[in-house]
Amino acid sequence: MVGRELTIDEQDQLIAAAVERDEPRLRSFIRKRVLDMGDAEDVLQDVFYELISAYRMMKPVEQVTAWMYRVARNRITDLFRRKKAVSLNEPASEEDEARTLEDLLPSPDAGPDAVYARGVLLEELDEALSELPEEQREVFVAHELMGRSFKEIADETGASVNTLLSRKRYAVLHLRERLQELKQSFGME
Repeated sequence: MVGRELTIDEQDQLIAAAVERDEPRLRSFIRKRVLDMGDAEDVLQDVFYELISAYRMMKPVEQVTAWMYRVARNRITDLFRRKKAVSLNEPASEEDEARTLEDLLPSPDAGPDAVYARGVLLEELDEALSELPEEQREVFVAHELMGRSFKEIADETGASVNTLLSRKRYAVLHLRERLQELKQSFGME
């Protein structure tokens, strides 16, 4: 097929055959690396969009399967670069009433009852940490409490930075939920 331009029908047939042949394995490849199903589907759709764009710009791809996996890896990398590391001291969302860890803990300046409640909540935070899977707990403690960079942790553990970011995100979500529940049970809402 090199040497002449493909017709739109030929392009469509090649694209459809590639999608039908490679979509299940490519989806599985992406899902193993991207935990959020919505993000994984976005990456998959980006790959197919890029494939269609390449053909429409009259740049047909010779090794379609390898090319799609390369595009998928690049899109996954882009996705993780866009996502910042989640921290308990950063707001949980972009809403005006977003809460940080300090927001969830009573101020030590608010008197003896607040100091006591803060101590209890910190003990509960320690207990919530112990509930986490070991890998999540280790990355949370290393990054959030010991101030180590994800690169340092990755070099030490052999896990990728993306994996560490994901583990820490799940740890933070669990800890935020537990602290919010505890604060409600103390009537601090």
